[in-house]
Amino acid sequence: MVKLGNEPKDFMIRAKSAQAELREISIEAKVNHLLELKEVILDSRDWIIDEIQKENGKTRSDALISEIFGVLDYLNYLIKFAPRILKDEKVHTPIALLGKKSRIYYEPLGTILIISPWNYPFYQAIVPITSAFIAGNSVLYKPSEHTPLTGVIEKILERAGFKPNWCQIVYGDGKIGSELIDLRPDKIFFTGSVNTGKKIMAQASSELIPVELELGGKDPSIVFEDASLERSVRGVLWGALTCSGQSCTSAEQVFIHHSIFENFKNMILTEAKKVRVGIDTDGDGEIGLMTTSSQVDIVADHIKDALNKGATLLSGNEWDYKSKSIPPLILENITAEMKIYDEETFGPIIPLISFESEQEVIDKCNASKFGLSASIWSKDMIRCERVARALHTGNVSINNIMLTEGNPALPFGGVKNSGIGRYKGEHGLRGFCHQKSVLIDSDSNKVEVNWYPYTLKKYKLFDKMTEFLFRGGVKNFLRFVITGLQIESYSDKEAKRKAE
Repeated sequence: MVKLGNEPKDFMIRAKSAQAELREISIEAKVNHLLELKEVILDSRDWIIDEIQKENGKTRSDALISEIFGVLDYLNYLIKFAPRILKDEKVHTPIALLGKKSRIYYEPLGTILIISPWNYPFYQAIVPITSAFIAGNSVLYKPSEHTPLTGVIEKILERAGFKPNWCQIVYGDGKIGSELIDLRPDKIFFTGSVNTGKKIMAQASSELIPVELELGGKDPSIVFEDASLERSVRGVLWGALTCSGQSCTSAEQVFIHHSIFENFKNMILTEAKKVRVGIDTDGDGEIGLMTTSSQVDIVADHIKDALNKGATLLSGNEWDYKSKSIPPLILENITAEMKIYDEETFGPIIPLISFESEQEVIDKCNASKFGLSASIWSKDMIRCERVARALHTGNVSINNIMLTEGNPALPFGGVKNSGIGRYKGEHGLRGFCHQKSVLIDSDSNKVEVNWYPYTLKKYKLFDKMTEFLFRGGVKNFLRFVITGLQIESYSDKEAKRKAE
């Protein structure tokens, strides 16, 4: 027996072997492992938050709300609904196939390669890992080299009874990820930047490996003149600054109706002064630290570019453009030529942009190369839903922000440069499955009407049957039934005659 090491090919060999085992484990047994996992996370949440803070820099409250609570809520969803979602599904069988049964089997794809980002190192590990696992797949998980949470994922999975090869963690940089793709996993689930996503898709295409890409965004918040000013200000402030703005669904464009622009601006400036910034150890911090120095550089570059092109910085002038502790950066006089207008900044920025009409703001939002999420603020629900339908985006929150990802039953994903595919909800969970179509017939001596031999008489009968079935109406349906019986009888006789 060859002893396997820690080269990428060794991980894949073990994963393939583990998948054969997982395929035979019942859904009930897998649910039990998720129940155990939920308890382990609950019991270990303080330790997990400590580890997240060490590597990512977010506040304890952000880690608790966006990572721990979000994961536990998703596990509850899988525990309750996965057995039904993954159960063999009966589907409609048309009258022309009378007597037959149609099914969809949801089967494991095999081995899933999950590559996660640095901004949500726990949530973006556990959610896709458990989705792949409950569907019967083995997992190769490569965390970001910036926030690997070394040992954390292994420990909690082990405590929940997961065998080591069901989910293997492969540490390293992009080179390791590329080597794993070369070994042809059965699906790649990637969350991260647009540029890296495009490279992964290009590499996977040569082997036709299915790819799901959850990429960046430049998410707009649209505040109409009848919106609750205080609620919309507080919502936008949180949506732009939570996790230091390092979320793909952060509010990075704030469009405000011109009639309330000054009031909105003054109120958000007042509220921003109250936000506590810096290292948080006891849970009352509001903006933590940026995670990487390279991301700090991008924020600085976008701010400098905007100021050089005529923008005004209303808040955050004390920032030195180098510190990972960045205060709220609120700007106005934003134009489309600025990087901050249509490039993902991924920092605690709030660009304020005035608009005149509903169609104008829709057109401005839809002109973006991104399409991940949006929020709409108005008391007019008809207008809210009209605008939600008009926006070219994967997710919309109405009179709230970043909330679609708070419901595990809703599929999450984007359009345009924001990605391909969906995860979570029924659609997302089934994305980790091979959907096998099965049609069941009885084992009899009956000869199907569409089988050989073909004759002129059979052709004419089939032509009549086609006419009667698709013209519609009660009389035509009765004629279809009669003609169908005639053609079945004739087909049987012809087949027997040919056999003699």
